[in-house]
Amino acid sequence: MSDPDLTPELIAAHGLKPDEYDRILGIIGREPTFTELGIFSAMWNEHCSYKSSKKWLRTLPTTGPQVICGPGENAGVVDIGDGQAVIFKMESHNHPSYIEPHQGAATGVGGILRDVFTMGARPIAAMNALSFGMPDHPKTSHLVKGVVEGVGSYGNAFGVPTVGGEVRFHRSYNGNCLVNAFAAGLADADKIFYSVASGVGMPVVYLGAKTGRDGVGGATMASAEFDDTIEEKRPTVQVGDPFTEKRLLEACLELMSSGAVISIQDMGAAGLTCSAVEMGDKGGLGIRLDLENVPQREPNMTAYEMMLSESQERMLMVLKPEMEDEARAIFVKWDLDFAIVGETIPEDRFLILHNGAVKADLPLSKLSSSAPEYDRPWVETPAAAPLTDVPEVDAIEGLRALIGSPSYAHKAWVYEQYDSMVMADTIRAPGLGAGVVRVHGTPKALAFTSDVTPRYVKANPFEGGKQAVAEAYRNLIAVGALPLATTDNLNFGNPEKPEIMGQLVGAIKGIGEAVAALDMPIVSGNVSLYNETDGQGILPTPTIGAVGLLTNTDEMIAGLPSEGDLAVVIGATEGHLGQSALLAEMFGREDGDAPRVDLAAEKRNGGFLQANRKLLSAATDLADGGLALAAFEMAEGAGLGVALDVTGTAALFGEDQARYLVAVAPSALTALTEAAATAGVPLAQVGTFGGTSVRMGGASAALNELSQLYRGAFAAAVG
Repeated sequence: MSDPDLTPELIAAHGLKPDEYDRILGIIGREPTFTELGIFSAMWNEHCSYKSSKKWLRTLPTTGPQVICGPGENAGVVDIGDGQAVIFKMESHNHPSYIEPHQGAATGVGGILRDVFTMGARPIAAMNALSFGMPDHPKTSHLVKGVVEGVGSYGNAFGVPTVGGEVRFHRSYNGNCLVNAFAAGLADADKIFYSVASGVGMPVVYLGAKTGRDGVGGATMASAEFDDTIEEKRPTVQVGDPFTEKRLLEACLELMSSGAVISIQDMGAAGLTCSAVEMGDKGGLGIRLDLENVPQREPNMTAYEMMLSESQERMLMVLKPEMEDEARAIFVKWDLDFAIVGETIPEDRFLILHNGAVKADLPLSKLSSSAPEYDRPWVETPAAAPLTDVPEVDAIEGLRALIGSPSYAHKAWVYEQYDSMVMADTIRAPGLGAGVVRVHGTPKALAFTSDVTPRYVKANPFEGGKQAVAEAYRNLIAVGALPLATTDNLNFGNPEKPEIMGQLVGAIKGIGEAVAALDMPIVSGNVSLYNETDGQGILPTPTIGAVGLLTNTDEMIAGLPSEGDLAVVIGATEGHLGQSALLAEMFGREDGDAPRVDLAAEKRNGGFLQANRKLLSAATDLADGGLALAAFEMAEGAGLGVALDVTGTAALFGEDQARYLVAVAPSALTALTEAAATAGVPLAQVGTFGGTSVRMGGASAALNELSQLYRGAFAAAVG
């Protein structure tokens, strides 16, 4: 099969701009082959090279005494004491999930699990953050069902508990849903595996499943906007097999314990190309590949297809040559492919041979670390106009608007399709805030959460970025965990539009300020740009995944309110309604500014709650929906009513930050009040838990009637 002519149209179809193609010509001094064009296209697209965001990502705080390995590897590594480490990352699979929701979401889960176990960790927890279009949009129901089914089918079959996440609906996602997948694993801190190749003449080994044509061009597709040709992109979506991935996990961990591994890298975006280039580039080595040795599941595959296939459940490894037989035996035992497909070479070359013919011969270092890097023009998001004329609402009607909306309704329809208890270490399952998983065989536990409020980020990227981190911090604090570190998944529209680039820059600045102030460095992450359809971008959605540590499970705040407990708010209430959930759900309005985030108050109030946890029956942070929604959710989870003494729409539904709602036994109130006065922390008793009705703002309704609405609204909305 001869290579096609490299026409301007073919070059553009590979996502390369004319000036980028000129740069390629300057690097290699000739026209590239078709395979070389594909390799440059894969390595230089936004999804692999971060060419629009790299400048700003470097400004993020990524170090701290707890950080063993920050960004740049497959996942971040954080010390949790006793010679153990937690390894975690969040990554997007947005475009594939819109094209083919089940496989797109499933392979997103598979990819993030491989990122974790390629570091030598056994996965112990997963989360997902999902954003969909309006429930009445013709595609939404299909997407929700497909994505949730895909996430569940892969995670459940692989055997990792899904312990948390979030689901939202907004018209901006009508043409481009977001599927952000998070995974965390455990490893010994002195047994972490990295992707840096070392040694000349070392065998490069292909591990796992066979290579097919699925996912060819997937990374390039993920860096493009959608238009009316979307159906043509279906073949770029990968197909996953969780049972193969489970065998791959066990084989890799066994191989790692044998001492045979020099470096290892999972084959994710851009498949064989990206994994080989990254290993060689980090080690300052070249790589030669002999493609006829690549295990293939389809006949007559070309070099181009093999290099760009994103077939799942595959790894690439540099092996100690003297241990080849032992390594091969492990993979044969697990019924997986093991093939030596090349070797490390001293020259700066990426040499691709197929049946003896040279298909690509490129300077390897120019493919990764020398990819284009742009300082894109950006404009600051204009200050939001002050919020005006918000009417007073009947408090129960306002609550009904929130709990009857799919964004704020009970999410059991989603998380009950996920296995949250597999491995038997889950202490706190989805539905009650941060998920908590025991560190097996120890008194320790890890807490996991993911958070962002996209409306805030659109109105004020800087404050919205800060708020995403602050809410993640509060969710960990509210279960009694010490926040350790974060991973970010930055989902934005087209960065070539200055106003979109301005959103990205503002959000990164806000995130950076917050993770520094709250001692939660960013240790891994992912950027997903070009989330647009026909020129319409999504709401800026910088999802923050965060991990916290409980040194002893006895420290966990895991209870529910009891009959007669007092409802107490920690933190100051001013009644901020700009960009609030109430405005959006009751009035269809998205105006006003995002709430201000006082990071010193966040730190002080969080520390106060932690120090006085023994006085609390239950705790939750206050976020979307303010006091009214938090009090209802806390009470409903316990099967109790609640009576709030607070009046006024702003006081009930305002979304001021740095606040928590806690349940306190009457006998503990005096001690808590005195501790708050000493610490300079605002504290207010706002009501009582108990009974069978919900009373707030002078209005009331039966708990069972509101509970029926709350627990049925999601399924009703998505059909």
